[in-house]
Amino acid sequence: MSDNSLKEKTARGLFWGMLNNGTMQVLNLIIGIFLGRLLTPADYGIVGVLAIFSAIAGDLQSAGFTQALINIKKPTDGDYNSVFWFNVLVSVVMYAILFLAAPLIALFFHQPVLTNVSRFIFLAFLISSLGIVHNAYLAKNLMVKEQAVAGVLGLLVAGIVAIVLAWKGYAYWALAWQQVVFISVVNLVRLYYSKWRPSWKIDFSPVRQMFPFAVKLLGTKLLTTVSQNILTFIFGRMLPISAVGNFSQANKWNTMGHSLVTGTIQQVAQPVMAEISDDNDREVRVFRKMLRFTAFLSFPVMLGLALVAREFILITVGPKWLECVPLLQILCVGGAFLPLYAVYQNLVISKGRSDIYLWCSVVQIVLQIVLVLLFAPKGITIMVGAYTLLNILYLLVWHWQMQKTLRIPLLDAVKDTAPFCVVSLAVMAITYFLTLWTTNIWLLFILRVLIAAVLYFVMMKLLGAEILNECLQFIKKKRQ
Repeated sequence: MSDNSLKEKTARGLFWGMLNNGTMQVLNLIIGIFLGRLLTPADYGIVGVLAIFSAIAGDLQSAGFTQALINIKKPTDGDYNSVFWFNVLVSVVMYAILFLAAPLIALFFHQPVLTNVSRFIFLAFLISSLGIVHNAYLAKNLMVKEQAVAGVLGLLVAGIVAIVLAWKGYAYWALAWQQVVFISVVNLVRLYYSKWRPSWKIDFSPVRQMFPFAVKLLGTKLLTTVSQNILTFIFGRMLPISAVGNFSQANKWNTMGHSLVTGTIQQVAQPVMAEISDDNDREVRVFRKMLRFTAFLSFPVMLGLALVAREFILITVGPKWLECVPLLQILCVGGAFLPLYAVYQNLVISKGRSDIYLWCSVVQIVLQIVLVLLFAPKGITIMVGAYTLLNILYLLVWHWQMQKTLRIPLLDAVKDTAPFCVVSLAVMAITYFLTLWTTNIWLLFILRVLIAAVLYFVMMKLLGAEILNECLQFIKKKRQ
């Protein structure tokens, strides 16, 4: 594929990826406002403590074969079919295990209602097994527009169902139904757009061939899942369920923010890097451009959310959630760096180095567990702060390991990302001081968003940011 063709395909993928994630986050915002006002911190806590079980089961279900399929230059129908039936088989076994374990989960968190709630929520990953391969097909063929439609429709339908149930007084069951309905709708849309269909000719030999690569990804995904959910798990055991709900609320908004960027990058990074994995010079250029694009979006979005966190929470879900504001601000600082992880991770996956992915994650999760246990007696805010700082600094380890596959000096990576971080920090500081004169929540929120956006754009223009000019040129071209 030529440079121009790849560039156009990547730009189109990024455009639809951003449109998809932007639309989904707006819908998530609207749905989250309604649910946040209708439900209590305890309701969110009940469902929040189950997140780690659903996520681990989901990882075991796909077992890294989705990435393995994407990494194959030209996967056959047999490859897809083998992974499809493997996913279904693993999902059935995992659901049976979790169904039987539900009373133990309820006992661990001192919440009897979790027995029935968990058995219902775990249906979501059983259903999702039917669509994992179809999603891999869409991702492999860079059908980002179709993935966007699936996500938006799923979120819209599931959100409406959840809001109606919450309004009718079904409490945490509204959140449970939201998860199950979402994945059901998404799978139906993926099936509609995907040209591939499973057959009864089952042959697991392709799975056996992919296994050495996929099992390392599986181990990594499991560790990443534990890393991302360990705080909720520990809080669920140590703290009142309402405190878990406050953290879940803060983490939800933080995740929505950095997912806007991460989701955009994820949908094109691995397929594009895999396409050019045999051309070192092109890989370096593409990797550094993705790094700049990610930093260009991530730092202003997440640091901006930290700036307006208090006003945002009061306007959206109300004063009953004020306790989650400090947690949200801390998480947003760390969230500004999380999309950068996605760029590094997709590079090593595209190079077939799932071993690097695995061991980077092993060390990170061990450090996180040690750190969380050390700071647990100091309270939830200190614990979240230490956890966040570690995740920021650990990017240095990822870059060091990435050098084994692509030689990019650390100084070059810093040059690609640091300017956007520094400018974003300066913009937020200036905006903060310029708006100290008002205490009106609505006016303060609007002014801070507008001033920060204008200042960031102007400063990027004055500094001659190449990535901004390329984005503007692409938008101009789409309008013609």
